[in-house]
Amino acid sequence: MAPETHAAITGAELYHKLSVLGQYDYDRAACDRYASIIAEIERLKAQRRAVVLAHNYQRPEIFEVADFIGDSLELARKAKEVRDAEIIVFCGVHFMAETAKVFNPDRKVLLPDLKAGCSLADSVTAEALAQRKAELKQIYPDLKVISYVNCTADVKALSDACCTSANAAKVVNAIDSGHILFVPDQNLANYVQTQTGKQIISWDGNCYVHHQITAAEVEKVKRGLPGVKVLAHPECRSDVLGIADAVLSTSAMVRYAQESGATEFLIVTECGLSDRLLLEIPGKHFYKACKLCRYMKMITLEGTLDSLRHLRYEIELSEDVREGARQALERMLELSA
Repeated sequence: MAPETHAAITGAELYHKLSVLGQYDYDRAACDRYASIIAEIERLKAQRRAVVLAHNYQRPEIFEVADFIGDSLELARKAKEVRDAEIIVFCGVHFMAETAKVFNPDRKVLLPDLKAGCSLADSVTAEALAQRKAELKQIYPDLKVISYVNCTADVKALSDACCTSANAAKVVNAIDSGHILFVPDQNLANYVQTQTGKQIISWDGNCYVHHQITAAEVEKVKRGLPGVKVLAHPECRSDVLGIADAVLSTSAMVRYAQESGATEFLIVTECGLSDRLLLEIPGKHFYKACKLCRYMKMITLEGTLDSLRHLRYEIELSEDVREGARQALERMLELSA
């Protein structure tokens, strides 16, 4: 993937495109302002030889400047494939920008807002993981640590392999151990336990966005929309997953919606994905049983412009942490190939 120039979009075109989304203020004045910012970002991307990677949960106007949009696994792969770029601007949260840096040590990786963190990443530290790993090794000598990518680079560096929601079960089943310490998402660990005969020891962490979605909320929508297809993210509680038609990563939700003959879907994950689906598949209806992630929404179009203009905020990792995290991420890609 190399830097590319996007065709300029006018305020009127942006308004026509985004006004179908209800929860944001996309009036004509806002869209005119966004179009001007988008044009300046595109100019700076070309000047600085920069690419923009954006997660599915980002604000819809961010998608307009992204060279690639995807989930954490897709973005990890795209970060590794970056060519002919000197700068990567990561419109996502901190651990994702770290992953881009792991795969691109000689490139400048920028995160538009350093406060864009993650409740999952905050739930585990390298020190706590090292202690728990040592304790469990005394009980299970074959223990392997698999860390969900929603964690910091120093936690990844202590792991035998990483995983994402798209490949967690595949990585667990492929790794050479019958006992897995799975960090940091307890809900995802519980889901993986239903997909394997191995013993999963879970960490006590969760994504606050997914964990607060209840089965009662989903059931209420299902009663109001008979026949709606429920697509749930495996970071949700087990009772929510139990009433879903499919349990999928965000990238798999996109493919499912594109390929399914159904026309109505309840998207049970962060609301940003529903926005992407509404924009990309206008002939179908996407309903929300979700919450906004305050961390993802800290990334703004204005902040992205400032990041490119002033080259801030740069992600830096020590070489030992970067190399340890790289090995765990490479192992993930090998096991899930």
